Amino acid sequence: MARVLIEKGADLEARARAGWTALHRAAGYGREAVVWLLLEDGADIEAKAHDEGTALHAAASRGHEAVVRLLLEKGADIEAKARAGWTALHRAADSGYEALVQLLLDKGADIEAEANDGWTALCRAAEYGHEAVVRLLLERDADVESKDKDGQTALHIATKMGHKAVMRLLLEKQADVAAEEFLQPQ
Repeated sequence: MARVLIEKGADLEARARAGWTALHRAAGYGREAVVWLLLEDGADIEAKAHDEGTALHAAASRGHEAVVRLLLEKGADIEAKARAGWTALHRAADSGYEALVQLLLDKGADIEAEANDGWTALCRAAEYGHEAVVRLLLERDADVESKDKDGQTALHIATKMGHKAVMRLLLEKQADVAAEEFLQPQ
């Protein structure tokens, strides 16, 4: 169907309400063949939706590993940032997609990239208690002492959210527990 629409002159850059193009939608729904077709016919791989996310963000936030791989092979910017400063790595870590986080790191994603609030992928994974992703990021030498704009580390965030397994992982990596004001119950 996508081929027929393209042959009939469909506008590849037409936008839906959220600013998504056909490429955003195909990537977000994991439609690898349609993504490939759209890219072959000239779809803008770096088109940004209203949240400034690209097709790579859409695929990463929904765990579509094959689509992420294809987009990267076709030249998608692995460090593109959405409005909040999130990269595809932030999105994958936030959602707990361990294999996708591994893929992005293997392809050169900046493990220390900071969103506008100063949060790294480690902070995003710690917030939601994604133990396997936290472990992977720590094995890949994520900075356990990286601080956000409020001075919080991943340990502070995991503690606040009550994720004991993540807290243990961070403490095993010698996370600093000295910032008591963040560790006190509120």
